[in-house]
Amino acid sequence: MLRLEKRPTPSRFWAAMTPVLAVLATMIAGGILFAILGKNPFEAIRIIFWDPLFHEQFAAYSRPQLLVKAGPLILIAIGLSLGFRAGIWNIGAEGQYIMGAICGAGAGLALYPSESFLIFPLMILAGALGGWAWAMIPAILKTRFGTNEILVSLMLVYVAENILASVSSGLLRNPEGRGFPGSRNLQQWDASANTEIIAGTGMHWGVAAGFIAVIFAYVLLNKHILGFQIRLTGESPRAARFAGVNPTRLILICLGLSGALAGLAGMFEVTGPAGQISIDFGSGYGFTAIIVAFLGRLHPVGILLAGLLMALTYIGGELAQLMLGLPSAAIQLFQGMLLFFLLAMDVLSNFRIRFGKTEVA
Repeated sequence: MLRLEKRPTPSRFWAAMTPVLAVLATMIAGGILFAILGKNPFEAIRIIFWDPLFHEQFAAYSRPQLLVKAGPLILIAIGLSLGFRAGIWNIGAEGQYIMGAICGAGAGLALYPSESFLIFPLMILAGALGGWAWAMIPAILKTRFGTNEILVSLMLVYVAENILASVSSGLLRNPEGRGFPGSRNLQQWDASANTEIIAGTGMHWGVAAGFIAVIFAYVLLNKHILGFQIRLTGESPRAARFAGVNPTRLILICLGLSGALAGLAGMFEVTGPAGQISIDFGSGYGFTAIIVAFLGRLHPVGILLAGLLMALTYIGGELAQLMLGLPSAAIQLFQGMLLFFLLAMDVLSNFRIRFGKTEVA
């Protein structure tokens, strides 16, 4: 008879091992899914995880794309992890990502066609403020009226998507675009172009910001009093109250930081890989970053590795669609399995699996 026995304290070993087990379980379940769809499961897994990095035909293109895809995921996930550690659940990073892109692009386009070197820093500031302001809505509603930040932040994603559709067809539409929705191409404007720092590597300023955010979060959580308050609140809210932690202040800081980082990710994306504000600019990075945050165990270094892994599934998934004809929905389901299996495997961190009958005192 199978039963679960509560551990006195969570197991550090299983906490470290569950992401690995979750990835392996995802490969197995994904292989079964691909087989059901009539594809060779071993070939599909190889194309997703191996070919983008090591196949000579694809690696030259795929390796730089790994950083391009990982940059926004890491940047958003770092911001989310700070709140998640404190029990503050920002599920609306996708909306903050979109609003950061709109505000950043809008600030730059307001000064078009100036070539001032100050335009790009201004766009960075505007992008961060746009994401921060959008995150402040659920933060203020929670602190003033006790609303649920999960529901409010999530609903604001759909508001942001409608604002995106509106400005793409109206306020930010390219006047030289012959009536088609979408802004000017920001990559073709030197003052706003987020070009590669090192040619051929995919390392643009957004990727650099992601790496800086990893270092910042690590120092904050381990060396600063605010990081201690975040960890203490997540582990023991009652002890945090006795220690004098101000919950209102913590909510505003955590949601503000996660919103600002998501807004930065949107701004760097619209000035780099995406190139313009368009109706379909929202790419789902804000939702995928939730998987990245938990797959990385809410640890900055773990998030860095998880972001690279998730970026690999993006690139490998696109390759599998091209080479095997897999539907995009199957790849999205495959990515979603990661979070499902991670949450399932988390049982091992808090419980021991025992066999046999339960002893009755």
